[in-house]
Amino acid sequence: MIAQILDFILTFQSILWEALPFIVLGALVAGVLEELLPQQMVTRFMPKGALPAVIIGGLLGLVFPMCECGIVVVMRRLLRKGVPLSCCITYMLAGPIVNLVVLLSTYVAFDRHKIGWDMVILRAGMGFVVATITGLIVNVYYRKHGTKLLTSLAAPKSSTLPMADDDEEKIADKPKPLMKRLANISSTALHDFMDITVFLILGAILAAVIKMMIEPGEIERISNEQPYLAIPLMMLMAVLMCLCSEADAFVAASFTKMQLSAKLAFLVLGPMLDLKLLLMYTRVFKTKLILVIVTCVVVQVGIYSMLVHTFYAPKLPSTAAIVAK
Repeated sequence: MIAQILDFILTFQSILWEALPFIVLGALVAGVLEELLPQQMVTRFMPKGALPAVIIGGLLGLVFPMCECGIVVVMRRLLRKGVPLSCCITYMLAGPIVNLVVLLSTYVAFDRHKIGWDMVILRAGMGFVVATITGLIVNVYYRKHGTKLLTSLAAPKSSTLPMADDDEEKIADKPKPLMKRLANISSTALHDFMDITVFLILGAILAAVIKMMIEPGEIERISNEQPYLAIPLMMLMAVLMCLCSEADAFVAASFTKMQLSAKLAFLVLGPMLDLKLLLMYTRVFKTKLILVIVTCVVVQVGIYSMLVHTFYAPKLPSTAAIVAK
């Protein structure tokens, strides 16, 4: 019993302390965006077409590398500034995968397995495709339902009062004292940090409880005997374990006897969907939109991973060879 309690505390702390720095960073970036990025500038430079906007969203992670914990608060502020929902969704899903820090960690984790570049290309490619298609589907859904899909905290600022907007823009154009700007940034960052951290703690508690029931050895055995069943099992583990995208590759690589396709499903789904993210999503999206996102992501990751297993099966080194290296 004491061992289980200690395991729970260790898991909870590791998830919490691993995610907190990135939530702080995300909150600070969100505060800067809110204070310094004019809404008119965002709407002026964003592409009007859905496909170009979604593609830009899928590649934003290369410019603004963020993990999945910090990216939610940044995405919410971008929505408030008028960035299209489809673009924000794509950035939220692809950003924690298609960024140089995560791709480098993926290569390092799997380099000993002789599949470093394979995993980098497969993970980045699948993550981008899943995020892009999900963004396009959300765009169609948004055209039908509009801002009813968003909470009041994430809905774009109203443009129904042009005179009020003009006055606001004139006020924004006036230079503000540096201390005033810093105070506004700090206030916004603190609000977002407190708002999201509550759900991070709840997700960490749930993940720690569920992780106590998982037997990694059993998952590896199923991967060898029933590889197509291992894919949904690893997807479930990704949802339950709540790992950071900058460290999850090392966990996946530790399953030395597991099929590549199952590891790939774990690495793509985890940064897009886990317990803590589901709770964070409730502060931005209404239930209808969350269900659409979850369905699109889960179905695509499952199908693409099975296709990878069917048509791509590299020869992996033995466990002894990996240890020797």
